Amino acid sequence: MTMHRPDISVIVPVYKEANNIRPFLQRMEKTLVGLCLAYEIVFCLDPSPDNTEQVIQEEVANNSHIKLLVFSRRFGQPAATMAGILHCRGKNCVVIDVDLQDPPELIGQMYAKIQEGYEVVYAKRRSRKGETLIKQVIAYFGYKIINKLSDISIPRNTGDFRIMTRRVIDELRKLNESHGFLRGLVAYVGFKQAFVEYDRDPRLTGKGNYNRLTGSLKIGLNGLISFGSRPLQMMSIAGAFIASFSFLLGAWYVLQKISGVNLTPGLSTTVLVITFFSGVQLLCLGLMGEYIGRIYDEVKRRPMFIIDKVIENNNIRNEVNDTVKCENIC
Repeated sequence: MTMHRPDISVIVPVYKEANNIRPFLQRMEKTLVGLCLAYEIVFCLDPSPDNTEQVIQEEVANNSHIKLLVFSRRFGQPAATMAGILHCRGKNCVVIDVDLQDPPELIGQMYAKIQEGYEVVYAKRRSRKGETLIKQVIAYFGYKIINKLSDISIPRNTGDFRIMTRRVIDELRKLNESHGFLRGLVAYVGFKQAFVEYDRDPRLTGKGNYNRLTGSLKIGLNGLISFGSRPLQMMSIAGAFIASFSFLLGAWYVLQKISGVNLTPGLSTTVLVITFFSGVQLLCLGLMGEYIGRIYDEVKRRPMFIIDKVIENNNIRNEVNDTVKCENIC
């Protein structure tokens, strides 16, 4: 199998992207052929209401280097991306979206750095065209918060667009975590990493299906909670600080009473104090719930994805029992 590994595997998570498939393949195939690389392109498809699957099947029939994984239901972009990584056969692996916001032509520069001895080369955005101001603000503060509170450092202004060597892919296989936060997992694995800067383009057609506002918040929360316990430590420190403040406030009232100051009870003060402490308690319980929920997901050991069928070389294989376990892959 090692002798027949392609030089590079391209992992493409897709959902409702029928209009972008062919323009993406035209640019991607031209890039890979120009680099004189043996390649495979692995589309990882959440079942779509449009004809995305049919379009990809037509391309599979025309190009034996293209492969399609179809899931039993929609599992989301992180799971789709990890499915492609775990099923790829290449000596190197590229993760890229199909909307052409990330230019396939950049792969040449990234691959050149791999040849210099780097294990991971990620694409760093100089500009983010086509993204709303709200999403840019969330991304800016999200990276800062994650890097401050987690045990790993994730490069800012990056996405999943990157190239990794087989060594990194094999290490990712061993982690087998359910959240699939690729940027965090790659940062956790480590090794020698570099970046290539570029200007991100607007989407070719349509609207984003994966990275909407709620999706970005969910991915960011996974990055914050899955790679460190500092939020829990901060919660303990905040609780101690608030308890100390309450003790000092009570002592101040006692001193006023002893000194003969006539204290007039006020409803607004009572409501303010109760509301404040109730909000703090609910915030702390919610944070603990996020951690417990992720512990619950990991303990269940449910597969991150379930593959319905694999389409390659004009053949269709049913894979309803496929999981993320390494022994079932390749």
